[in-house]
Amino acid sequence: MKETIHIYHTNDLHSHFEHWSRIRDFLKKRKEWHVTEGEEVFLFDIGDHADRWHPYSEATLGKGNVGLLNEAGYDAVTIGNNEGITLDYEDLESLYKNAEFDVIVGNLLSRDNKVPHWVKTHHIYETSSGLKVAVLGLTAYFLPFYKALGWNITPPLEELKKQVELVQDEADVLVLLSHLGIRDDELIASSFPEIDVVLGAHTHHILHEGKEINGVMLGAAGKFGHYVGHMMIEVDPDKKTVLSKKARLYAHEDLPKSVNEEEEMEQWYREGEHLLETEVAHLQEPLQAEWFKPSPLPGLLCDALKEWCSADCSFLNAGLLIEGLNEGAVTKRDLHHILPHPINPCLIELSGAELKELIKMTFNEEWPHLQLKGLGFRGKIMGEFVYSGIAFEEEKQKIYINGSEILPKETYKLAIPDMFTFGHFFPDLARLDKKYFMPEFLRDVLAWKLGG
Repeated sequence: MKETIHIYHTNDLHSHFEHWSRIRDFLKKRKEWHVTEGEEVFLFDIGDHADRWHPYSEATLGKGNVGLLNEAGYDAVTIGNNEGITLDYEDLESLYKNAEFDVIVGNLLSRDNKVPHWVKTHHIYETSSGLKVAVLGLTAYFLPFYKALGWNITPPLEELKKQVELVQDEADVLVLLSHLGIRDDELIASSFPEIDVVLGAHTHHILHEGKEINGVMLGAAGKFGHYVGHMMIEVDPDKKTVLSKKARLYAHEDLPKSVNEEEEMEQWYREGEHLLETEVAHLQEPLQAEWFKPSPLPGLLCDALKEWCSADCSFLNAGLLIEGLNEGAVTKRDLHHILPHPINPCLIELSGAELKELIKMTFNEEWPHLQLKGLGFRGKIMGEFVYSGIAFEEEKQKIYINGSEILPKETYKLAIPDMFTFGHFFPDLARLDKKYFMPEFLRDVLAWKLGG
């Protein structure tokens, strides 16, 4: 006799609720159907369900997302970097307070190096036939960010080795919820044949029929709810052995349309905006934001960044600001709308020679027109660079910091948005020591400046 374990999985929704109604209804109906048929079924989310670009996630600090997962009937989740490093310590501590599912993360520790009370390093589920399914979870190793927030995070592959050794003799089936990315998932499959299934996330990869490596089946469902994953594990319940593994994806456009799905999507957005209607400042005149020419608001934000970090100078790209601010009351909703990015201030100490080369790189004429995606950026286009404490003469051949020409051997403090520290635009910054200011985002810095 054979038995099939059905696992439905989602990942990297990033609060794109436009597909959530039909995903929720599809999962609820599928779960009900499998239970009626006497089949084992699990619902797992592999992280980054919450993203604070959306007003509902911002206003509820992710707790609204937890409510949506509860409603859909999820059995377990692991956290992604958007849950892990875009909330302050206390808000992450309380994020899953009302969760009706297990939160499984094997490599996150509290500030006192203990497993958080809301976390399980693994969990073993038992099927009706007595099969034991061990579920492990790992999240991306963003050490500087977790450290700045007060958390301790350990190397995921080291923890995986410990967890596999702990459960492999007790479990009949091993499933890993991996918010690590496709490269790590492939490495894990090559190194841990004891694992039966790796459900992946983080790099937004799509595996339509899974990918088998070393007998380990990888599954992944892209991003933004474009797909729902379905992993089928066929087992022999008597011998307690896995016979086969199959994977497939369901495209959101092929799922049955939900009643009132457009209204629900609008409701979540409006509720978030309503909760953010708290005044933070009052403007006597409007502050415009332009992407390709000087304008007041990008300059003000750049000044605020320099002051917040107590830096000598700062720069940022004007495209961070979606639009300007009108005269009158400025609310949290307004600031969230114009600065939706989960981007933190960052301070770097570097020599004058290094700073000069860095500033010269911002003169790249192609960059302002880039349609930027990733790195925490939630806008449309890069925009011109804006500077504070930095001035130029002789067609930018001479660069001045606070009125004095840069001295090559002098040490300077530079404040920038953290997205520039990941090596994509400025590779040299990846090797330099950095101080991340967390949990504040750029919109918090602007609120501070406007409110002052």
